[in-house]
Amino acid sequence: MPKDEIYRAESADSAPFAFNDAVADVFPDMLQRSIPGYAETIEAIGQLASRHVKPGTQCYDLGCSLAAATLSMRRRIVAPGCRIVAVDSSAAMIERCRQLVARDACNNGVEIDIQHADIRDVEISRASMVVLNYTLQFLPVDDRLVLLQKIAAGMVDGGILVLSEKVADKDPHIESLLIELHHEFKRRNAYSELEISRKRTALENVLIPEPVDVHLDRLQQAGFRHAGPWLCFYNFVSILAVR
Repeated sequence: MPKDEIYRAESADSAPFAFNDAVADVFPDMLQRSIPGYAETIEAIGQLASRHVKPGTQCYDLGCSLAAATLSMRRRIVAPGCRIVAVDSSAAMIERCRQLVARDACNNGVEIDIQHADIRDVEISRASMVVLNYTLQFLPVDDRLVLLQKIAAGMVDGGILVLSEKVADKDPHIESLLIELHHEFKRRNAYSELEISRKRTALENVLIPEPVDVHLDRLQQAGFRHAGPWLCFYNFVSILAVR
């Protein structure tokens, strides 16, 4: 697995964070070392797929990157006649996603349709499971409700949405503590202070976190009947919503 050293060199690019070739090359290592609980979230997505995906329906991985959630769903789906639509706007991610899916040995008959597109432009239909795994946070805030409404409208009754996000806390003291705990997590994973600082600067105004209650209120507005956090590690939270 190539190691993430994007922000290590003194000559590191100071441009805003983007899902380009350099990031795609080291993305698995970046995720493992940057997002606490990421592997557990992917495993849990597969568990949900085995329980909730319904026969003859579709699943969506919106912002699929390198297909981790897509493949976790496919390997655990037991319902017949299902299809997964995996979407990402990054050409670099989609190219590698296609390669990883092609090499996957799972042969349970679940088709994967990989699309290079903006997730806001994708039609959602007959969906029993939709995953937004650290994706919504990269959209403009004003676009988030519209996307969730579109997802809810395209889901079957009882369909589930997994929404994983880096969140902010309304209490400044707790927010500061959570940020420091996250930075300590990165230090334990061999990121230097310089790398941590540069990455944080690169993500400013690119990744816009919101409090958990804002997400829950928005999900209710979008048409989801039930919603609540089901996984949490520091300021990284995964919310489960039921249509």
